[in-house]
Parts: sequence; C-alpha cells; structure tokens
Amino acid sequence: MNNQNNDQKIKIAIQSVIREMMDKVMNKVLIQDPFLSDKHRANKPLYAALVPDEIFKGSHFERRFVTPFGKVWEKLAVVAAQEGLGYGTMGYSIQGCVNSERLRRITEVLNNLEYAKDSQSKIIPNWQDELSYILEGKGDNIPVKVVCDIYAENSVTGEKYAFELKGPLPNSDQTKVSKEKILKLYAMTPRTSKS
Repeated sequence: MNNQNNDQKIKIAIQSVIREMMDKVMNKVLIQDPFLSDKHRANKPLYAALVPDEIFKGSHFERRFVTPFGKVWEKLAVVAAQEGLGYGTMGYSIQGCVNSERLRRITEVLNNLEYAKDSQSKIIPNWQDELSYILEGKGDNIPVKVVCDIYAENSVTGEKYAFELKGPLPNSDQTKVSKEKILKLYAMTPRTSKS
C-alpha cells in the first residue's frame, strides 16, 4: 500500500509541474503575447501574403511552448527524485580530485570520439573500455568540480545519483560536455558533495 501511496504522490507532483507550465504558456499565448494577424501582416508582409495566418499562429504557439518545456524536464526529474527518493535538486556541484593522467585520458577519449581522421577510422564508443582506460591513469591529484543537471539522494539507502539531461537531438558539443562530466565523476577520489 505504501508504494501505491508514494506512486500517487509522484503522479500528483508531476501533474502539478506540467499544469503550472501549461498555465504559464497559455497565459502568454492568449493574454500577454497573443498572435495578432494585423501585427504579423505589418511586420512580415511577404510571409503574410504567401502563407495563411493559421500556419504562423501555430508557429507562434510552438515557440512559446517548446522554450519553457526545456526546463520542465529538469523540474520533473527533481519532483520525481524528491517524492520517490527523498531528495532532488538542479545544478548541484560535486567536488573531488581527479589525478592528472585520468584528466588527460578523459580528454584523449573524448577527442578520439569526436575527431576521427576519416570515416573509416571513426571510433565507436565503448563505455567499459573507455572507463577502464581512464581509471588506469595515475598522477597528482587535481581538484575538480562537476555541476550536474540533476542530483538525487535516496533518504533510506543513502545512494546518490547524478544526472545529465539532454533533449532528443542535442548538439555534439553538449554530448561531449555531458560525457566529460560523467567520466570525471567516475574518476574522482574521494567524491565530496557541495551544492
């Protein structure tokens, strides 16, 4: 029964975040910044002459919907973590040390994945091999701070989780930065947390 109650709390919290976002979007689209055909025709007469207003009205809505929805994923993850695990937050800093050779190897792995000499020599990512190679590195410890998109803790077990959230089609530089953060977290000794 406790799991059902917890699931219901998570569901209500998630619905609340989505409802709040949609209320803001609808207020913006319908009240604060509605699509005005006359304004559109005055600002973009050529477009208005070629394409029906309904098409631009849809585009007007989409821009006001898609932009705020980007941050909603993070809010939803935090709500799920807080309700399901006990603690969740955005933009959490994790500090620790990574030795110099591990840092160099992280850069090497990421560069090899990004900059193949030609399509024939393109390296296929292999998490286990990459991580094993990185963790073999030795050297002087260097203080490192990683800011995670989402950080969560299980208040019962004490388990800690760090997440990077990206859209379905992120830019390659975004994926590289996210993978770098994750590799640094795995390479840290000891890991200490500070928000």
